[in-house]
Amino acid sequence: QVQLVESGGGLVQAGGSLRLSCAASGRTFSWYGMGWFRQGPGKEREFVATIMRSDGSTVVADSVKGRFSISRDNAKNMVYLQMNSLTPEDTAVYYCAATRVPLSSWPYQYDYWGQGTQVTVSS
Repeated sequence: QVQLVESGGGLVQAGGSLRLSCAASGRTFSWYGMGWFRQGPGKEREFVATIMRSDGSTVVADSVKGRFSISRDNAKNMVYLQMNSLTPEDTAVYYCAATRVPLSSWPYQYDYWGQGTQVTVSS
């Protein structure tokens, strides 16, 4: 079992940055790949980024590539999403999730989800 709690969301102006954090509990955290998804108003849940459980390999969605990056600290049971050059289109609830499938971008392949943190980007 893995419990996930996101933090770090908020209101930011376009062009600004935020770093989201995801705190994981459970001794099996290091067994899982971790991902970030987002869901904007009236939109489906969208893949943002994922990171391997061991070697730190990552995949980032084309829509945020070059602006967002994902990292993890297994010793602290933490996953991070650094978001730079934010635009109003990045406004969404951001979710942290855990998967046994390496580098998956499919929500249905994630076993555990956090409650989400709201990110709002003003123009």
